[in-house]
Amino acid sequence: MNTNPIPELAPQLKQLRLSGILDSLESRNRQAIEGRLAYTEFLAMLVGDEVARRENKKFSMRLRRAQFRTTKTLEQFEFGRLPKLNRSLVHDLATGRYLQEKAPVLIVGPSGIGKSHLAQALGHCAVRQGIDVVFTSCATLTQSLSAARATGMYDRKLATLSRVGLLIIDDFGLKPLRAPADEDLHDVIAERYEQAATIVTSNLDFDEWDQAFATNRLLASATLDRLRHNAYCLELDGPSYRDPKVAPAAKKRAPKTIVNAAE
Repeated sequence: MNTNPIPELAPQLKQLRLSGILDSLESRNRQAIEGRLAYTEFLAMLVGDEVARRENKKFSMRLRRAQFRTTKTLEQFEFGRLPKLNRSLVHDLATGRYLQEKAPVLIVGPSGIGKSHLAQALGHCAVRQGIDVVFTSCATLTQSLSAARATGMYDRKLATLSRVGLLIIDDFGLKPLRAPADEDLHDVIAERYEQAATIVTSNLDFDEWDQAFATNRLLASATLDRLRHNAYCLELDGPSYRDPKVAPAAKKRAPKTIVNAAE
């Protein structure tokens, strides 16, 4: 009589796409024997392990697809540097309510103050909540759409960007938008309007955003009207993370006393 059914279970679990259970099967089996657990309790532990494993795998895949520049979380954000920041609004956004509302989040402030960190941190919260996220700079976004147009894949690329649960557009207005980049950005915003949440960061003040469109003011108005409608706005003001570090002042040496050999 075979007292160890695990070798026979392995191919069957793989066939059922439950091979992850093998990772914890032996330890859970020992735990069940030592604790004299009922068969249903043993089964519940194995199923729980498999569910957790799959959720972790999904989380890792979403995190990779998000293409964050670095791992920036809300726990790492230094709120103390920005005392005027509406911390309550930030934590409310972290709950994901704006995702359900399909509302934009607009973050402005000078360079190096933490806009990208905050945007990625909110994106990380969304990933934890099971939302697909894409993080991109405005320049990279328009370049990817231009490349898609050149290969006849524009409509597919636009559809993909329109469907993602949260799109984060970093550094809007850093470079002036000229045709067809201004039209491409408008297409993305128009397709996502009231359909999916979008986060946008910019060095420009809100009343300067139309300046990001080099020539087409009408297109600027149409795009920004959609972005500003029902948007949550965050203004960051404080010292830059990128300020150069000041070297400690060198200690002054006491002048040497010259001894006259003749004395």
